[in-house]
Amino acid sequence: PYPPPPPLPPPRLLPAPRLLPPRPPLPNRLLRLLHRLLRHGGRHQQQPAPRRLRLPALRPRRARARPPRGIRALLARLEGELEQLEKGVEPAWEKLVHPLERIVDRLDVVWNVVDHLKAVKDSADLRAAVEDVQPEKVKFYLRLGQSKPIYEAFNAIRNSSDWDSLSDARKRVVEGQIKDAVLGGVALEDEQREKFNQIQQELEKLSEKFSENVLDATKKFEKLITDKKEIDGLPASALGLAAQTAVSKGHENASAENGPWMITLDAPSFMAVMQHAKNRALREEVYRAYLTRASSGDLDNTDIISQILKLRLEKAKLLGYKNFAEVSMARKMATVDRVQELLEKIRAASWDHAVQDMEDLKAFVKDSGSAEANDLAHWDLNFWSERLRESKYDIDEEGLRPYFALPKVMDGLFSLANKLFGITVEAADGLAPVSIHSLLLT
Repeated sequence: PYPPPPPLPPPRLLPAPRLLPPRPPLPNRLLRLLHRLLRHGGRHQQQPAPRRLRLPALRPRRARARPPRGIRALLARLEGELEQLEKGVEPAWEKLVHPLERIVDRLDVVWNVVDHLKAVKDSADLRAAVEDVQPEKVKFYLRLGQSKPIYEAFNAIRNSSDWDSLSDARKRVVEGQIKDAVLGGVALEDEQREKFNQIQQELEKLSEKFSENVLDATKKFEKLITDKKEIDGLPASALGLAAQTAVSKGHENASAENGPWMITLDAPSFMAVMQHAKNRALREEVYRAYLTRASSGDLDNTDIISQILKLRLEKAKLLGYKNFAEVSMARKMATVDRVQELLEKIRAASWDHAVQDMEDLKAFVKDSGSAEANDLAHWDLNFWSERLRESKYDIDEEGLRPYFALPKVMDGLFSLANKLFGITVEAADGLAPVSIHSLLLT
């Protein structure tokens, strides 16, 4: 009889990068340096004096999507290193795990950058470039995961007389590598492995297309508002964002005070409307648009979901499992039955409280004199929950913003990094020309 809880907000993406460095080798060197700091900084060793790096001028450049050339060159190098490792593989930690980690890490670092750019700076050119090289990336990961010499070396470590002398962490790594290899198809016969690899390639393409459709559907929704009464209740920060979005869409004179304002399905805009807009019709429109993203027209994900489910089941059966849920749980410290038991335990323990919370919310809405009390819908829950919180605890998000200003957040982040890893991050103003006022160089 009660509607489910309001949806969780979509993930908040990092700000879109606005530039690319002019010299490609530098970012990878910096990333490797950071990786080493994060891995070894926490050992509280005496740190050498910081090296002064020659940094390039950080200026806006026209982004050109050319990942295939660099990634293909990297894949070729890593393929050669993998072959050398397989030829001389030894079942010893330093001679197996360390070189294998270097191979995996170098590709992960580069591809993670591509994934990040695709998430925050999506473009048709970048999509085409990723689509071009992605099958080769997947093929390499499959080749790596199905390497018999490496799989047998890890098994040899587990079965050796030195096994008991390994730390629990290293045992966990070895057992995880063996399990990953099995789940990656290493034990399959040739025909089955070929089918498995075809499924993996298709799943990767479908997953990519699914994400692109959701992203495109999210971008597609735009609602321009010229009457401020329609967005009554939105805080100043949300009005400023809506005006800024309108400016980016060609309404050059848009302002937070006078509009026009552009509402989108991006997380900050969506949640601002759900939590603060007094206009119930607007909340309903935005909620329905968000909930039905990529469910119709040329962006419909319905068939893609069906194909993914079908292929996951095929993959599970090839690996000897009943369903994909068992495959997912195989690498985790749980089973499908235990997960179901936990979910039921949580449901049973929380149901009465959830019902009471809903009754309290209805009573609050009724006391507020709103006709919505007798007909609360999904698009009302966030709005009235926010009003109840403000009334009960005298707290509103706008009042908390000064406590989480960017400088304070950055100080907290770097302070935590210092405590965890023993590294110090300081402003690097003046080390490189910066022509973007909002760019922070550290």
